[in-house]
Amino acid sequence: MGFMSMDGKPRLDVPPQTLRHLPATPENCHWGYFDPTIPPVMIAESGDLIWAEAVTHHAGDDPELLMDPRIEKIFRDIPESDRHPGVHLMTGPIYLNDAKPGDILEVRYFQMLPRLNYGSNVAANWGHLYKEFDETERVTIYKLDDNHQTASAIYAYDNTGSYAVPGKITNCPHCDRESALDGVRVPVRPHLGTAGVAPDVRGRVSTIPPGLHGGNIDNWRIGAGAVMYYPVAVDGALFSIGDPHISQGDGEISGTAIEASLNVLFQVILRKDFTFPSPLLETPNYWIVHGFDEDLNIAMKNASIDMLHLLTEQCGLSAHDAYSLMSIATDFNVTQVVDGTQGIHVKVPRNIFPEKGTVAPELK
Repeated sequence: MGFMSMDGKPRLDVPPQTLRHLPATPENCHWGYFDPTIPPVMIAESGDLIWAEAVTHHAGDDPELLMDPRIEKIFRDIPESDRHPGVHLMTGPIYLNDAKPGDILEVRYFQMLPRLNYGSNVAANWGHLYKEFDETERVTIYKLDDNHQTASAIYAYDNTGSYAVPGKITNCPHCDRESALDGVRVPVRPHLGTAGVAPDVRGRVSTIPPGLHGGNIDNWRIGAGAVMYYPVAVDGALFSIGDPHISQGDGEISGTAIEASLNVLFQVILRKDFTFPSPLLETPNYWIVHGFDEDLNIAMKNASIDMLHLLTEQCGLSAHDAYSLMSIATDFNVTQVVDGTQGIHVKVPRNIFPEKGTVAPELK
């Protein structure tokens, strides 16, 4: 059974057990990695609602606008030597009781609210066109308009020195500022760039590449009103969130979105009634499957195979019918090309299936 009914309204078939709070503090955060050996900072039951803080690792791009005292403390207290091998500041992990390898962690995202009304976009050294811009890292600071749910650039500057250390703090009050994107308003769509469960590996796994555990998927559709299904790899799942964004386009071509801290309300649900091989996204209108690889062509094939799996195993189609449907009714898009492991997502409309019949309108 899915999160959304056929009319697009949320299903509340798993009643919430407890509302838990998970603030982002130095003790509740890990920087740059997933690791199955991290002690959990919270133990949850299936059905629990969790209000958690996700802090951007780009808060230092303008500390006066993107930091408050508690964010400053995180940047001050987590040493630079402990921010590796990735870059994202993660809150967690959350241990879900009775979750075992082979289960599915269902995460229903209800609310994502900006903590501060500012964010940063960086044309970074890992961006797709870095060399075409003479290897210049340009930072653009955006302000959020709550009334219109848009973001506008307020100034830009060229970064001196690269982002070699995650959480770099610049002297924006003293940098050479330039105007940027005058009159342009960007729709705000808050989402988590990085979230996932711990992989079943030894040691730290970088938060930079996405994978079967989730991680840095960078799909802007993972926002309020969506649900993610993450394959569980270790006992307790060990779920963490981070890399919050307030807007991003498919491709994330410059290397970043509008990076901004978010307060997130979500529900964790343990699913033992079905399996899926990769992170699966459900929105009111689509099922979305993800494929990853360093080669974009292979990422495309991986997404195709897993969409075939969804349509045959969960929707009851034959393989031949599913393959035909994928060519005429699904859309393949490039999620991002800047995280080493590149991403493709493919979405199939939910409303093309009959409410009754051999094709199930929702996950079994």
